[in-house]
Amino acid sequence: MFKSLMNALKVKEIRMKILFTFLMLCVIRLGSAIPVPGMNTAVFRNWFSGLTDSDAFGFMDRFTGGSFENMSILALNITPYITSSIIIQLLTIAIPKFEEWQKDGEEGRKILTAITRYITVGLALIESVAMAIGFYRSENFLTSKSIFLIFQIAIALTAGSAFLMWVGERITENGVGNGISIVLTINILSRMPSDISSLFEQFVNGKPIARGVVSAIVIIAVIIAMVVLVVLLNGAERRIPVQYAKKIQGRKTYGGNRSEIPLKVNTAGVMPIIFAMSLFQFPIIITQLTGYKGTGWWGKFVAYLNQSNWCNPNHWNYSIGLLVYILLLIFFAYFYTSITFNPIEIAENMKKQGGFIPGIRPGKPTSEYLTGILNYIIFIGACGLTIIGVLPIFFNGVFGARVSFGGTSLIIVVSVILETIKQIESQMLVRNYKGFLED
Repeated sequence: MFKSLMNALKVKEIRMKILFTFLMLCVIRLGSAIPVPGMNTAVFRNWFSGLTDSDAFGFMDRFTGGSFENMSILALNITPYITSSIIIQLLTIAIPKFEEWQKDGEEGRKILTAITRYITVGLALIESVAMAIGFYRSENFLTSKSIFLIFQIAIALTAGSAFLMWVGERITENGVGNGISIVLTINILSRMPSDISSLFEQFVNGKPIARGVVSAIVIIAVIIAMVVLVVLLNGAERRIPVQYAKKIQGRKTYGGNRSEIPLKVNTAGVMPIIFAMSLFQFPIIITQLTGYKGTGWWGKFVAYLNQSNWCNPNHWNYSIGLLVYILLLIFFAYFYTSITFNPIEIAENMKKQGGFIPGIRPGKPTSEYLTGILNYIIFIGACGLTIIGVLPIFFNGVFGARVSFGGTSLIIVVSVILETIKQIESQMLVRNYKGFLED
């Protein structure tokens, strides 16, 4: 990885792209320190410190790099864009026109991108208005009680989210690529040093030497093991061999070559965790914004959904929510794969091109074979994803290790870093081919 980076820095064009990306990330971190106008940030930060990283707002703060805790103009971050992208992906399956645009090449993608932007701004506006109203109803979050201040806060938060979307697109066009993912990754990485420091203070510093050394070894081993598991899960794939029949046209023979269909074990990526966690966190966010502190059935229901109550030795009954969470992870792994990978369409395309899987008849038997293989590897991927997602929750509940980086964060960071390195290497490869042809 470091060798590839050093080689890339020797190329002026790629060096300028890396520098542009770095400057854009510096702008993002600078914007994370600019408070929303009219907010009493000290009071809000004091209120936020009483929450845990497993709470709904703590979960949101992980992906904003502390912007939400500081209540900066970038507090919403790119979460509205992520939600908008998910909505567009689902609509592509449900609405034929969207599917047509997706298959329509560059022009169709431009239309879908424009729709994604509009939905992003709309979602950001709705979320910012809801947050501004929640701040208005509180006692000390705002410096003054003014309706105009609500609009001011809503506009500032919406503009901040739109600005990050624009920065992400600029990084994709003028930087190293994967703009939105890189923005999300730098926010997650910005929280990790403080999390490592808090783990050190909690389990190592001030403890007896033997206990502190053992704790440090366990912490390092768990982090390394999770990173290795994420790397393996991200790169694992099942390759299905495909043979194409030979065709004779005149005196020439076409086809007869072999290829492969790569089926990733973790086909759905991090989306099952995001879907499941969104379903669990939405009622908690609504409850906290409304200030509800009741102990009725709704309070009990929210307690089961809250991650901070899972795997707690004093309240094991709340771990029922964890079991439901695991089932949702497996369900969404199959669901998201089913809307992004169509075995019937692939089998038909192979049949039209004269391709077949050795030992499997073309057409319906091929689609059934692909479906069977896919269901098997999805279950393996879902199990790996469950381990990555649940392990931090277990340590949080049993040992009280309150950290912001969990399975979702690690999967995003590792996958984005690997994908970015691949893009840099591909750009270097294209440049080397160009130089070879020029020589």
